[in-house]
Amino acid sequence: MPKRKGYKRIMLKISGEVLGDHGQGIDSKSLNKIAKEIVSLSKHKIEVVIVNGGGNIWRYRDTQEAGIERTTSDYMGMMATIMNAVALQSAIERLGAFCRVATSLDLPQIAEPYIRRRALRHLEKGRIVICAGGTGNPYFTTDTAAALRAVELDCDIILKATKVDGVYTADPEKVKGAKKYSRLSYDEAIEKNLQVMDQTAFSLCRESNMRILVFNMHKKGAILKAAMGEKVGTVVS
Repeated sequence: MPKRKGYKRIMLKISGEVLGDHGQGIDSKSLNKIAKEIVSLSKHKIEVVIVNGGGNIWRYRDTQEAGIERTTSDYMGMMATIMNAVALQSAIERLGAFCRVATSLDLPQIAEPYIRRRALRHLEKGRIVICAGGTGNPYFTTDTAAALRAVELDCDIILKATKVDGVYTADPEKVKGAKKYSRLSYDEAIEKNLQVMDQTAFSLCRESNMRILVFNMHKKGAILKAAMGEKVGTVVS
């Protein structure tokens, strides 16, 4: 039997900003582009779990001037992730793939509840699963939700899709001469306070030995290359 190429099951973490600018909602061109890349993974028999952010619609740190208290604001952010997830599901299914949205908040009219065994069954049947609504609790980011769901659903790796091609010593868009890491340990990422994922997510990945690959998703075919195990971005392990 030929050796399998790529990972069997991946967690793809994408930010809300990938789907549109903050406060501007969902950009259909960006939505369809991402959907096409995601569907290409299933064609390679790679099982796909997705956690998306909601920052293009609502995010506490960008809306504090509204005066809405933190807990309520965080729940609004969770609902924003569900809006993005349902839109992404629609775009994926228009391309002929099967997709389910499993949410940590109870919204039965548009999505099913997140139940681990049910999500695993969807994956085994070749369906793409989008886990929306964060962890269902305020004060936790979607990075932490991605780490949690990746561990629960036995993913091989977290693919953290960003706008830069890896982890740097400083923000390469602001600091000239910032150096890129090809590989990092969890301890280094935490101790150096590298702002790629939050500390809770890093800690959970370290405890569960869940590898993270940080890469630039805006390069054509980057998601597929990452999922196929090609050398792109920065590995945290």
